[in-house]
Amino acid sequence: MRFPRWRQRPPKRSRSWFGGIVLAPDRKLLFTKHARQRMLDWDVSVVALRRVIDNGEVIEDYPDDEPYPSRLILGWDERRPLHVVAADQTETEETIVVTVYEPNRSQWENDFRTRSDR
Repeated sequence: MRFPRWRQRPPKRSRSWFGGIVLAPDRKLLFTKHARQRMLDWDVSVVALRRVIDNGEVIEDYPDDEPYPSRLILGWDERRPLHVVAADQTETEETIVVTVYEPNRSQWENDFRTRSDR
């Protein structure tokens, strides 16, 4: 099955990298091409990403983002902090993962919630 570029799923790396991942009843994850690449670059599994989205803290909101409002979420994978930018497509009840990264200490305070002025 072929998906538009922004709807493509992560490459098969293990079973956790495949299929519609249920976050909440009837909510699935979709991945941008950029997010899929960042997941590989930062070695972030779908399970860890899902944990951040489900249990993380929204530290910034981007209500004017297009095509859907998005948010920056801080969560933890084991001992490392992760930032995830995600948007909810309410019509289809899907969450679009825009990017994921480990926050840079030179750009964020020690709590990883506050941008640094350095």
